[in-house]
Amino acid sequence: MGSMLRRSADIAAAVALAALTLLAACPAEAQVLPPSEPIALAGGRVTVSGDVSASLAPEDTGFFNYTDYEHSALRLFRADLAGAFTINRHVSLLAELRDENIETFGAYAFYIRIRPWADHQFDIQAGRVPPVFGAFARRSYASDNPLIGYPLAYQYLTALRPDSLPWNADDLLRMRGRGWATAFSIGDTTPNEGVPLVTAFRWDTGVQLHAASGIFDGTVAVTTGTLSNPRLTDDNSAPQVAARLGVHPSAGLNIGVSGARGPFVSSTAARGAVGDGHDQAFTQSALGADVEYSSGYYLIRGETIWSEWKLPQIAAPFISSPLRALSSYVEGRYKLRPGLYVAGRIDHLGFSDVTGSTGMQSWDAPVSRVEAGAGYSLQRNLLLKFSVQRNVRGGGRVTSATYPSVQVVYWF
Repeated sequence: MGSMLRRSADIAAAVALAALTLLAACPAEAQVLPPSEPIALAGGRVTVSGDVSASLAPEDTGFFNYTDYEHSALRLFRADLAGAFTINRHVSLLAELRDENIETFGAYAFYIRIRPWADHQFDIQAGRVPPVFGAFARRSYASDNPLIGYPLAYQYLTALRPDSLPWNADDLLRMRGRGWATAFSIGDTTPNEGVPLVTAFRWDTGVQLHAASGIFDGTVAVTTGTLSNPRLTDDNSAPQVAARLGVHPSAGLNIGVSGARGPFVSSTAARGAVGDGHDQAFTQSALGADVEYSSGYYLIRGETIWSEWKLPQIAAPFISSPLRALSSYVEGRYKLRPGLYVAGRIDHLGFSDVTGSTGMQSWDAPVSRVEAGAGYSLQRNLLLKFSVQRNVRGGGRVTSATYPSVQVVYWF
């Protein structure tokens, strides 16, 4: 795994150096790095856009920023290529290909969009569709993120897994603060990554309806996975239902509320715990609220997410109530001058208590994060970001860590 991390860092450093070298080679009067906008083909019926980001930071020995067992959000090279094919005024095909660290190339999104009435804001999307729940997952591209790190709710790996279940409360508490590689007694016992409250790194598969009128817009979706475990194919007997309602009461102000519920535990793991026929009993439920306000030089965002997972009660000491988590963050950005801004985010993730053989404690280790940084537009579509992130955790092998990081982002 160490060699994989070093390779990721080498890739990120090489890309960052290449971007700066390319910038130096551009004429001083150039304002953009070509191509600077989506490429239109076939008379505008086909459009292609993309972005590339490379991040570099010290090795994350506490696994605070890991998005899976091998990739850290602060040590990541990512390339996205998105395309849209307009068949007619009612039907479009959309897809996005993504690669991380030149090793995990695949389809991030692939869906059909149907607009029955061209003059109304109503559409149906089916396939691997954009996220419905929350705010950050809808803008998780590097160019949309004023900082380099991600909010804890959308990235931090908890101890829970859908394919591996704890035998009792002691089995669960044994994995506090080890979401990067957890293993329990039931189901798949191979150490692997846990899940965040809501993942910003995978889209779910299903059908989505969206409508807007005046200051309101709403979206509802039925998908195969859950917020913390989106899937291409179903692994249990029922889908997730998610919805979001947004309101835009004035210029610059956006408010949203979200909800979701669906089976979380795989059929194989549920069967190993309590036998057949219980897939739908072990669910993830979530509620979220978000707000954004922008005016002049500043932008402020805030979001709170509550999530609950129901797990089977198998042996004493029992996991006697659903496992809950609550995460909140506030972030802001201020433009000092054209092309230069400063930004910051305050973030916390906490967990409910369970009672094990040694007493009561939170089922996972609470985490707090503060990140501050700045961004400078080298060109209109080439952004250089710096940040310093401080993490503090109430358990695990590493309880605190500070990471400076740098990122180069290019998009068209």
